[in-house]
Amino acid sequence: MSEHNYWLVGASWGGVDHQDEKFVEEGYWMLGWTEEEHKAQFDRALQIQIGDRIAIKRRMGSNNPNIRILHLGIVKGVIKEANKVICTVNWVIKNLENREVESHGCYASVHGPYSEKDYDGWIREIFSL
Repeated sequence: MSEHNYWLVGASWGGVDHQDEKFVEEGYWMLGWTEEEHKAQFDRALQIQIGDRIAIKRRMGSNNPNIRILHLGIVKGVIKEANKVICTVNWVIKNLENREVESHGCYASVHGPYSEKDYDGWIREIFSL
């Protein structure tokens, strides 16, 4: 088993302003909340480390218990300045078309850290190449 963690992150600010294409094109992911706006999400994002795996997910709708996995990447760097958390990312898989998985309640901006053994293969289902 590897030593890195797995993270599910959002990229739809306010639930409607989708940032994922910009993030992938420019090679990063950024938390849309400042520490003052959402301390719990900010603190969780601060735990992301170089080498961790990251997946941008999107909710499938308010009545759908699943999420769609859009992009998969490996964190190359983490910038924790100016009240923002920004990860530079090598987006390995972009624009996944049909990867829908059970949400396990992952509707907020940042979920993790998870290991490969979490949720009986759920993480492997999300991050498999």
